[in-house]
Amino acid sequence: MRLFTDIEPDAAPRRRRARIGWAFLAAALIGLTAVAVAPAPYVIEQPGPVYNTLGDVTAGDKSVTLISIPSEKTYPTAGSLDMLTVSIRGNRANLPNWFEVAAAYLDPSRAVVDIDRIYPVGQTVEQSNQQGATEMANSQKSAIAAALTELGYTLPTTLTAVEIEPGYPADGKLMVNDVIVSVNGATFADVSQLRDALLANGADAPATIDILRDGQPMSLQVTPVLSTGDNPAPVLGILVGSEYDFPFTVTIQLENVGGPSAGMMFALGIIDKLTPGELNGGKDIAGTGTIDATGVVGAIGGIRQKMYGAVDAGATYFLAPADNCNEVTGHIPPGLTVFAVKTLDDSLAALKAISSGGDTTDLPHCPLG
Repeated sequence: MRLFTDIEPDAAPRRRRARIGWAFLAAALIGLTAVAVAPAPYVIEQPGPVYNTLGDVTAGDKSVTLISIPSEKTYPTAGSLDMLTVSIRGNRANLPNWFEVAAAYLDPSRAVVDIDRIYPVGQTVEQSNQQGATEMANSQKSAIAAALTELGYTLPTTLTAVEIEPGYPADGKLMVNDVIVSVNGATFADVSQLRDALLANGADAPATIDILRDGQPMSLQVTPVLSTGDNPAPVLGILVGSEYDFPFTVTIQLENVGGPSAGMMFALGIIDKLTPGELNGGKDIAGTGTIDATGVVGAIGGIRQKMYGAVDAGATYFLAPADNCNEVTGHIPPGLTVFAVKTLDDSLAALKAISSGGDTTDLPHCPLG
């Protein structure tokens, strides 16, 4: 005879509940995985290759000098004057997934950017690359002009339309190879000053564009429109090439890098090669910034990624455009000292102080935050 009875719940419902729980968990994991690997409407900016403007680079299957000045006396250099790049992960045809985006958010050396900022709607990757290549070519010319102007040369300048964007105000009015003489009577030394003239005109009124077409003077009325992106500005819809009457040839060889942001470092590299001594005192110094023919240094994109790229390359000093300080402050990697520069002369003053081992505390810095 049994003295007591064990009352056990029915095993079948318990197993059924367990199976349902596991099914829900599996479904949740599958759903989470599906979301994680789904394309996100962003691209990821990350540190790209670093190039020493005083050194050599690979072009095709051979090593070449990044900056060469074959007809002029050049002087020995040491250390590095590094220019930085930003690598873009993703495009409209190959978007990063949400898992990659989430990982980038947690990495201070990378940034998640709305794809429309990098690849505007209606612009193909090929068009973006072409624009970047044109900007790089113009920045090299402006850098040579700024360096030679700093060294005392006088340089006549010509700005020429190299491409007309369909659907923009210049379409049907300006033509490829038109020489841009002035905007509202203002002449310019380079493309950045042309942009300033359009900015002064605005997008609410027509601008008087004086040109030379096949050598014949013409005056056109064109009303700019605002560009797309984070910093809209009046544009005509043309790509402009700068031509300077240089007294000798300076060749800058760099493949697969676009944009205008290396201009300042190109200029410093040219000056270092054409003058006795070492601008950097043999130290490893990095920097970034656009430059115009008059030596004005302008803001660039991807400054945080470039600072991390500089540290990875071994630099301890960094020359940053003063207009980028709002992005620099609070994001300076450990071990990096950042100087804020507005002109080529500011950069040269910083290099002089660094190379001499003197006191740099009085030089403009981006606040640490």
